[in-house]
Amino acid sequence: MTPAIETEDNHHPSIASNFDYSRRVEAKGKFLFLGTEKFWIKGVTYGTFRPNASNEPFPPPQTVASDFEAMSFAGINTVRVYTPPPSWLLDLARENGLRLIVGLAWEQHVTFLDNKKLAESIEQNVYEDVLACCEHPAILAYSVGNEIPVGIVRWHGPRKIEAFIKRLYNAVKKAHPASLVTYVNYPTTAYLQLHFLDLCCFNLYLESEDLLSSYLSKLQNLAGSKPLLMTEIGLDSQRNGTEEQARQLRAQIRTVFAAGCSGAVIFSWTDEWFRGGSEIADWDFGLVTRDRSPKKAMAAVREAYQQVPFGPDIVWPKMSVVVCSFNGEATIRDTLDGLGAMDYPDYEVIVVNDGSTDSTAMIAGEYAVQLISTENRGLSNARNTGWKQASGEIIAYIDDDAYPDKHWLKFLAHSFMTDDFAAVGGQSPAPAHGGFMADCVANAPGRPVHVLLSDTEAEHIPGCNMSFKRSVLEEIGGFDPVYRSAGDDVDICWRIMDRGWRVGYQASAVTWHHCRNSIRAYWKQQHGYGKAEALLEDKWPEKYNPIGHLSWKGRIYSNVYSEFLPFRNGRIYQGHWGTAPFQSIYTPADKLWTSLPLMPEWYFVIALLGGFTTLGLVWPPLLIAAPLLILSLLVPLMQALSSVRSSQCPTPRSRQWQRLAVTGTTALLFLIQPAARLSGRLRNGLTPWRRSFVDKVPVKGALRRSFNIWSEKYRPHSYWLNLLENRLKTSKVTLVHGGEFSFWDLGIRAGFCGGARIMMAVEDHGMKQLVRFKVWPRMHALAMSLFATFTFVAVFAIFNGAFGVGGILSGAAAITFFRFRHEALSAIATFEKDINEIKRVTENDS
Repeated sequence: MTPAIETEDNHHPSIASNFDYSRRVEAKGKFLFLGTEKFWIKGVTYGTFRPNASNEPFPPPQTVASDFEAMSFAGINTVRVYTPPPSWLLDLARENGLRLIVGLAWEQHVTFLDNKKLAESIEQNVYEDVLACCEHPAILAYSVGNEIPVGIVRWHGPRKIEAFIKRLYNAVKKAHPASLVTYVNYPTTAYLQLHFLDLCCFNLYLESEDLLSSYLSKLQNLAGSKPLLMTEIGLDSQRNGTEEQARQLRAQIRTVFAAGCSGAVIFSWTDEWFRGGSEIADWDFGLVTRDRSPKKAMAAVREAYQQVPFGPDIVWPKMSVVVCSFNGEATIRDTLDGLGAMDYPDYEVIVVNDGSTDSTAMIAGEYAVQLISTENRGLSNARNTGWKQASGEIIAYIDDDAYPDKHWLKFLAHSFMTDDFAAVGGQSPAPAHGGFMADCVANAPGRPVHVLLSDTEAEHIPGCNMSFKRSVLEEIGGFDPVYRSAGDDVDICWRIMDRGWRVGYQASAVTWHHCRNSIRAYWKQQHGYGKAEALLEDKWPEKYNPIGHLSWKGRIYSNVYSEFLPFRNGRIYQGHWGTAPFQSIYTPADKLWTSLPLMPEWYFVIALLGGFTTLGLVWPPLLIAAPLLILSLLVPLMQALSSVRSSQCPTPRSRQWQRLAVTGTTALLFLIQPAARLSGRLRNGLTPWRRSFVDKVPVKGALRRSFNIWSEKYRPHSYWLNLLENRLKTSKVTLVHGGEFSFWDLGIRAGFCGGARIMMAVEDHGMKQLVRFKVWPRMHALAMSLFATFTFVAVFAIFNGAFGVGGILSGAAAITFFRFRHEALSAIATFEKDINEIKRVTENDS
């Protein structure tokens, strides 16, 4: 008989009587839930073992019973097994309050896709293994694979491996539709894109807490809006000692949960390990020895698991949550219910009723909140009213059409406490099953998204989930009142970054954001965003490209951003001969050509192709544009298919007609959204043909010019460029800066077609200087493309006798060129004016 494991409270009854098996664990956003309560996986691996007397790869039933009882007493609630368990083991798990992550083993170490029959038999065996489990209530999830070797992945290629894993996923769902299905990955194949899985699982062995925390942030972004589970963490006590093993496991568990993971699984329960037909004796990863004597790690793991997601010794700062509402009666009750259920020791809720004419104030009055009612002054004013009235060190904002995760404030506060951030935000996914139209809008563009500069640092955090140090809001003067309904969050992030401060991102600080439930409401929302973009361009012109689209430095994280485009796949860092232990996919930042289909200006592309197609009725060669026109109109459908495929399935797979309806309606929204944004922009002055500066200067002269300034005093090189930059800012021009690889220093974007650039050289003459400037014109890429296209097609048409078509296109080319010339001369003249002013001041100073 296996010896009993001594614990501090062996007298404690089994927790199975308090474990709810009537419901299954579900994945909702970043976390797992059992009913309405979060289910934190506090797990341990079990196996692999030498086959028992019944040729089952598990210990004898009496040993398993003893092990499971000890696990239950140790605070463990989940056991990961690597092979399908027999029914008696499932029953023992249930008796001891445990759930199982069941591994479905198959021949993943061979080139299985080279043998069609082998691949089919794997799929069939997975289906039968799941059927054999009979949907046992102790099963938490199935894993359709574990660390397919990188050599096998490289042999077949990532796309084929992803497709096969999806086949296995579908096989499990066919046998057990309500189950959670995952694949256990590891850093060497982290580039696999498995968006269809119910949760994201990784095996990870990193002994440094800093490195572990950093890599978990990366994995959280790979997981997106899915739960992240660490299915193997651990340390070998044979090489590191039992004291270090205990210390490391305690730290790893705390790091994993503080990073917002839905759970951790320790490798392993026992040092006993059988693999490849023999016992493994040179590793001791267990919490107990081979004879089941507990190690020091047992108590450490038990203590850490009792304190998830955060320990009791943390002193949390006071936080103030501000809810700004204008006629939010339809959803604000959800917001206030969620805020009332927060797991946070010291916070207040302030509701700013911004002149609502519905029952918003009455609803808010039913809750223990501080209610402030004002006349309708717009969103930014309401946000300012909230933070000025708040008493917390940190001010968190949530919209009246969103509601928070229970641990929202703790994850925000933890980011402030562990890094030097001025602001922190998180994810805002849509609630599941929000209704047909809401599900479609959830997959459409235009929802609140974060823009990341790194795994933990953001360029933008959405207004429905953002928080700030109170001192930061005081120093920058709060929100700009010009933004009455949108754009305030973008503006304040840029202002913070302009001060040299950092904006943080915490993937597990989640608020659930209701989507618009009608096409009319969606149009109105997107039109408002277009207006906000116009207001932002007026204040931040350097952030926009020539055609009027915002150019982010970071990466936009959303499932709607052109995943179907093959040239967005990036490159996989594999190391020499595929030996890198950490392999990632590196995707270049979005360029104009790859993101154009998501811009409102895509309609101008459609109009241009439509114009060529129309001229094709006169001159048939131009009908070559017709297929491109049709393709451009099909782009929304392609985007919708990609978006719906990447999202959590909004409808049961058995109802394919519903899925088709969601895809079709989502495609319609992909068509509507750019039009709504474009309407908002055009009505508020953000047009591709706008001028980017207001100074009126003469526009005659050569397109290339040189200017000199003589200085009797020596000044640093940067002094002259800073002086010129400040002068240009007073001229209200749109400035652009040369990058680290640029040979030019400053540029002016004068309009859609052109601008100018300048380069400076300083000649030192003792303690005197001759500052030389060289200015030249620049035609923007899109204008150059249009000019070249119009010119080429016009010449070709004229040579083929289509003089009318050639004349029309020649006129278009001429308009493009003269527009460019005028804008370039304007920019050059502006440079000349400000350089002459600097010259005059410098001569007077000398």
